[in-house]
Amino acid sequence: MGGRSTWLSGKKIGLAGFLTALPLTTLLALAFSQIEWGDSKQTVEYAKSVFVAIPVSILFFVPFLMADKFNLNFWTCYSMGIALLGLGYFIHAYASKFV
Repeated sequence: MGGRSTWLSGKKIGLAGFLTALPLTTLLALAFSQIEWGDSKQTVEYAKSVFVAIPVSILFFVPFLMADKFNLNFWTCYSMGIALLGLGYFIHAYASKFV
C-alpha cells in the first residue's frame, strides 16, 4: 500500500490522502512520498489531505454500528460502508479546499 500511495500522491493528492487513513500507513506513505518526490510542499499538502480523510473515512463503520438495530448482516454492512466511503470521498474533496 505504501508504494502505491506514494505514487498516487504524485498524481492525485486528494485521492491518496483519502486512501491513506491508517496512522502507520500514513507515517510510511508520507515519508516515502517525500523521499520519492523530494517536494516538501507537496508532501505537506498530502498530509493535510490525510488529516481531512481520517474522520471522513469513519463513515465506513456507520452501518456496522446500526447492524443490530436494523438487522443487517456483514455483507450488507460492508457494502453500505463502501458506498458511504464513495460519498465520503466527495465530502473529503470539498472539505480539503478549506485546509
